[in-house]
Amino acid sequence: MTQTLSPRSALVLFSGGQDSATCLAWALERFDRVETVGFDYGQRHAVEMEARLNVRTGLPGVLPGLADRLGPDHVVDLTGFGAIGETAMTTDRAIEVGARGLPTTFVPGRNLIFLTAAAALADRRGLEVLVGGMCETDFSGYPDCRRETMDAMERALSLGLDKAVPIQTPLMWLTKAQTWALADGIGGDPLVQLIVEDSHTCYRGDRSHRHDWGYGCGHCPACDLRAAGWRDWAAGR
Repeated sequence: MTQTLSPRSALVLFSGGQDSATCLAWALERFDRVETVGFDYGQRHAVEMEARLNVRTGLPGVLPGLADRLGPDHVVDLTGFGAIGETAMTTDRAIEVGARGLPTTFVPGRNLIFLTAAAALADRRGLEVLVGGMCETDFSGYPDCRRETMDAMERALSLGLDKAVPIQTPLMWLTKAQTWALADGIGGDPLVQLIVEDSHTCYRGDRSHRHDWGYGCGHCPACDLRAAGWRDWAAGR
């Protein structure tokens, strides 16, 4: 790789899904020191908490030249917050479009809370950049995934901490097919296969059904997006 390294460090918001796994690999290419943070908010698909550890464990093997940049992992307990919304992500209710026109998988304020907690952790750890997998191209109708929201949070956090708090979102304008392509460009087939086998996206937490694109129920919105992106990317390889 001929990437010019930045002397800065980064904290990656890392759920263990396809997007955050790709963002972690992307950050390892660009920063000398990278740490990760995950959030336990009582999500139904709690299997992602295990998936994130599996992806982290596998990354040094598929990106050996970048392994020494991967620092500690952190987990923040936000189960109290997750109980507030009682959404389809945290309770046993149907995944559908609600009265406000938003999917019932939308957890109000989730990314706002995640970014606030991440900024506080990054401040304590001396990490200068936050990296998240928010995406406005293929997003599921979540208003807190928009770049406009990220810009507002950047300003609020920078004001509140009295220092610059950049929030980088490398997937913001990418389709899911382009996200697969990005992973392939960073780490080739080994990274792609690690994401297929060990990352988790399915809202229902299904790890019993194996598809070309990985594990999942194959029917929830998260599986639909991941599968469609895989098909588009694979068709164009």
